[in-house]
Amino acid sequence: MKKMMLFLGLFWYASGILLAQGVEEADRKAGVAESLFDFGDAVIDFISGEKWAIIPAVVYSPETSLGLGARAIRVFRFQNDSSKVLRPSTLPITFLYTLNNQTIFTTELDLWANENRDYLNARFELSNFPFRYFGIGNDPLLAEGEFYTTRFAYFHLNYERKIAKGVYLGPRYEFRIDDIRDREVGGVLESTQPLGFDGQRLSGLGIVSKYDTRDNIFQPSQGWNNSLSWMGFASFLGSNFTFSQYMLDLRKYLNVTHNQVLAVQSWWSFTTGEAPFQHISLIGGSDRMRGYFEGRYRDRHAMVHQLEYRLPVYRNFGMVFFGHAGQVAQSPEQFDWSRFRYGGGFGFRYKLNQDGLNIRLDIAFGDQRAFYFGLNEVI
Repeated sequence: MKKMMLFLGLFWYASGILLAQGVEEADRKAGVAESLFDFGDAVIDFISGEKWAIIPAVVYSPETSLGLGARAIRVFRFQNDSSKVLRPSTLPITFLYTLNNQTIFTTELDLWANENRDYLNARFELSNFPFRYFGIGNDPLLAEGEFYTTRFAYFHLNYERKIAKGVYLGPRYEFRIDDIRDREVGGVLESTQPLGFDGQRLSGLGIVSKYDTRDNIFQPSQGWNNSLSWMGFASFLGSNFTFSQYMLDLRKYLNVTHNQVLAVQSWWSFTTGEAPFQHISLIGGSDRMRGYFEGRYRDRHAMVHQLEYRLPVYRNFGMVFFGHAGQVAQSPEQFDWSRFRYGGGFGFRYKLNQDGLNIRLDIAFGDQRAFYFGLNEVI
């Protein structure tokens, strides 16, 4: 009996030592994790001034390869309105040079005013952009694509006024001019000569209607963000192509549990008239169908359906899992279940500010494995 008591005593003593060591190891690891996150938050606080955050810009996608440059972004509330009603406005300015010899300058104003009754969005972009052309259709001619270069200037401006709860309506203007060069001699782009193969000048007016009930514009956890738009490009506006484009974008956000959010999107684009090949309906890229090269599939009409599951992991760090399906068609009657292209992936998020602006890194799988690094959510 004494031997048994001695054995039990030694067992509990050893167990206590091991347990203490385990707790100490766990505390040590937790301390390391806390230190890393404290350092990350300190870096974010350091680069985020009272008005502007200026950071080295590093982007990556299949379309650009690695891009390096500088990005300045201002998140503010118009006329210094500190109320919780007014949504934050943003003004990013970005300059990039990529390993694909692309030079990109962009700036875009997202302005909310008058207790969210007025919304203004303006974007200006200059770019020298070597790109790939695969052909037109859901089964394009080229598997790898052929290179061409487009130098373009782009500008759009739209104003929306709140006319009912969550309902906005207003005009939109777009202008784009392209100089296309460095086409492959005897390639598909030269031999098939789609509209706009030697450049384009587009100028158009349209109208946008929205239904927006999001609880947060950067990280919505509930509500809708739906838009329906029509753009008309015509010669009397200065365009050398005459066509119309209709877009329907439906987005729903569901707070599933414990701040885990399901975001769902259904996007449709329809083009009528004589549209140049760079302005018909495209799928692929960082916004629609990650894992597919932007413009890998293009035609008059397109649809993309996407969902994304977002969950917090620790402090400002989170993860997402996403999937999508899409297709293009010459006519709406050609849309069919058998024509869908599928993809998915996962990503990591780090929150930059209390409004919810994120840095994101996505790993996607479609007809290729692709990485995307940038700001803000996709859906």
